[in-house]
Order: sequence, then C-alpha cells, then structure tokens
Amino acid sequence: MRLLEHRGRVFVYGLPTDMRKSFKGLQALVLQNLGEDPLSGDLFVFLNRRKTFLKCLVWDRTGFVIVYKHLERGRFQLRNPADKVELDQRRLELLLDGIEVGGISSD
Repeated sequence: MRLLEHRGRVFVYGLPTDMRKSFKGLQALVLQNLGEDPLSGDLFVFLNRRKTFLKCLVWDRTGFVIVYKHLERGRFQLRNPADKVELDQRRLELLLDGIEVGGISSD
C-alpha cells in the first residue's frame, strides 16, 4: 500500500511508544531519543509495544502531519530492532503492509 510519498530519510524509533502521544510528544521523542530535527522533513515512525499500531510524524513545510495505522491482523515486523533504524521508501512500504523489514544499513 502506497500510503506515503516521501522523499526524505525515514527513521523508525525501535523502542515501544505510547500511542497516546501526539504532535508535541512525538516531536520530543525525535529530539531527545533519536537526536534528529523534527523540522527536517524526515519521516519518523513509532510503534506500540505489541507492534499493532504505527504512527508517522513528518513536517511538510507548513505544519506537522501524523499518519496513524492499525493492523487488523498480524504485526508490523522490524528485523533487528534498534533504538533508531533508517529505512528506504521500499522498506517503509513493506513495513506499512506488515511485511518484515530490516534497516538499510543492516542488509
């Protein structure tokens, strides 16, 4: 499923995230835990503990956008999760479909 057309970098925060977090809470995770600039235009992906919910945060030049997805069956699969994993567009699409992916530096 092609949910996001994104040209920047994609980072997955590998630790479980409280899905009640919204714009400010996710921005704080990007700054403090990923060490990245939330205004960079990069896409930041967050998963809950059970890996059934996913949130993406991105700055689109005029404001922040959050995309929220819940898998009805299965889990979002991230091979070799770390605190911070970088994905390319193809791997992001696979992750969004619930297919196991690894980071671009680990393959």
